[in-house]
Amino acid sequence: MTYSIVARDPASNQIGIIVASRFFACGAAVPYVGRRSAVATQAFVNPLWGTEGRRRLEAGERSETLIAEFIDRDGARDIRQAHMIDSEGNFAVHTGEGCVDWAGHKIGKFHSVAGNMLAGPDVVADTFDAYAAAGHLPIAARLLHAMQAGEKAGGDKRGRQAAGLVIHRGEDHSYLDLRVDDHADQLEELERLLDVAGERYIHVAETMPTADNFSGTTDRAPIDAAIYAAQQLRQREGRQSRSLATQTPAS
Repeated sequence: MTYSIVARDPASNQIGIIVASRFFACGAAVPYVGRRSAVATQAFVNPLWGTEGRRRLEAGERSETLIAEFIDRDGARDIRQAHMIDSEGNFAVHTGEGCVDWAGHKIGKFHSVAGNMLAGPDVVADTFDAYAAAGHLPIAARLLHAMQAGEKAGGDKRGRQAAGLVIHRGEDHSYLDLRVDDHADQLEELERLLDVAGERYIHVAETMPTADNFSGTTDRAPIDAAIYAAQQLRQREGRQSRSLATQTPAS
């Protein structure tokens, strides 16, 4: 029902998961991301693979050891699919024999792709290759670019409905968490949301508190300056806001 990417950006150490499916609110069910690790649980989702998996990976357990244990413990292992990255950057993946065709996965040094109920193997292959070839992009745009390549290869064979994107930057809380729960072109809508996030949200997220800086940035001036600079750049490039928000009333 789903295909997804788990990735770590070695330059920034950001960790992210992106998912798309013909299944309502897949962005709420599939991704579990932590400070240093992440789990995507899909097909017949088992949220315990996500919650327990993330907790134990964050504590330093190896992904290969953990996923082997989960496979052994889970009586529904044949209809599960999951892939994960541990705190050392090691990937592990499981595609159960009972997952609906086409189902499969591919692991690289810094990213993994897995999917089921897909139009064919090219969905995983093209998604994997597109991510690998787009190292010049920030991780959020890179993940989205790769998923769009998978969609062009056929995506979920049942159609389109939902998507989600979660990125952490070394904190327990997310840096970015976007979801499209019910839409005829979920990746296009996710792209719009990412674009809108770049207008204001990202500049605020850059200044949020961290474990090392409990207060974060308390001066609004640099935030406002960054937002203004982004607005000026959009104007120079002739790009209109894609936000659907109501306009602020004139004072």
